[in-house]
Amino acid sequence: MHTLYGIKNCDTVKKARNWLDQHGIAYRFHDFRTDGLTPELLQHFTEHLDWNKLLNRSSTSWRQLSSEQQSDLTSEKAIHLMLTIPTLIKRPVLDVGDQLILGFPKDAGYAATFVGGDFA
Repeated sequence: MHTLYGIKNCDTVKKARNWLDQHGIAYRFHDFRTDGLTPELLQHFTEHLDWNKLLNRSSTSWRQLSSEQQSDLTSEKAIHLMLTIPTLIKRPVLDVGDQLILGFPKDAGYAATFVGGDFA
């Protein structure tokens, strides 16, 4: 079964969940706010996805960071920020077993997810 990671009130996550439901694709939803984000899970993400793409620099959470927090980013610093503030993670992250898919396509539908593709 697939796992969809995100935050339930995120509009993009809602669109992805709706698409999966409409197409009868079984998945488990993992909400970062209620189910948490462990260092191991974030490490799994960063092993399969570029941390630069995983870190959502256009989010409200990013804009609320100090310039010091935003500057001189390294993988370690970005991971620490995402662990501390999970809303900095681009959403959704879809685990389809053999790959992680980041984001949700605005116009192509989610079908490409199951034949490969990164919508970041």
